[in-house]
Amino acid sequence: MKTHILSILALTWGISVLQGNTMPKLPCPSGNLPTLMLYNDFCDTCGCGGNGGSMGFGTGLNNNFLGLRYIGQKYRSRDGIFANSPWIDEDFNTVQLWTQLPMGEKFILNAVLPYQFHTRTFSDQSEQHINGLGDATVLGFYQVLKQTPDSIISIRPEHTLQVGGGVKIPTGTFDEENLEGSVNPSFQLGTGSWDFLVGANYGMTYRNWGISLMANYTFKTENDKYYRFGNQLNYAINTYKTYYFGNDFALTPQLGLGGEHFEENEEFGLAVNDTGGNAFFGKGGIEVNYRTYALGVSTMLPISQNLNNGKVEVKNRLSVYVNINI
Repeated sequence: MKTHILSILALTWGISVLQGNTMPKLPCPSGNLPTLMLYNDFCDTCGCGGNGGSMGFGTGLNNNFLGLRYIGQKYRSRDGIFANSPWIDEDFNTVQLWTQLPMGEKFILNAVLPYQFHTRTFSDQSEQHINGLGDATVLGFYQVLKQTPDSIISIRPEHTLQVGGGVKIPTGTFDEENLEGSVNPSFQLGTGSWDFLVGANYGMTYRNWGISLMANYTFKTENDKYYRFGNQLNYAINTYKTYYFGNDFALTPQLGLGGEHFEENEEFGLAVNDTGGNAFFGKGGIEVNYRTYALGVSTMLPISQNLNNGKVEVKNRLSVYVNINI
């Protein structure tokens, strides 16, 4: 399975090199803007699925791309089940090969293949490390509404609406030993389960301004260790503006808000104590485009949260990516 996924993504890279395009010429603000983060905010609690973290599956309303992305997430959690158990620091790190490809006029394909390297630092300064391939994700979206071609200068707002779903493939390792002695069971390379996603994305642009909204829901299944991570709901809103500097260079800052809600985990069909919860974030970022290339940086900071009955705390999240637009 892992070999097949790697082969598909390698083929995708070859296609992208053949199909590279250029940035829209000024003053074409009505379509194909190099804007940020349409598929914003998919996440397993603490990033164990590596399917994109809450940093999203894509980078723009109309951009198709292939690239590499790094996601860093910082947490702390109780080392034990008691109220006076010591805190431990957790660093979740993911490097992804990711792509968004057009499949005809109406369909878009997203795929993510992550490699993860995570670290726990205990109160006595000892460390635990895990690394390896994470869970791959494949999504398909149908474009119900699509912006007009960028050769047409429109003075009216342009709208996009996409609906679809996909599957998360258990290519990452789930180690049940990491469930012991901690209220954070998400210190894993993968969930060990086939999970299914449905979602919708809406975007509106007016000249070089834009806004995007999204919502999605993930249905988790039980893995072969009889453990099931809780289903999750994600939602977000983002605003942005693109600044053009000549025909080849553009800069797009963005600001937004996003939230996550997680149901309780289950083991052998029974609810696991101190799991589930919710978090609400403020988000900011910037994307720089030069011809067919894009460099993006974004961050998320918690505004409010209650994860695992208050025994897990998210500190911050950071994403950096380099893409070839196609």
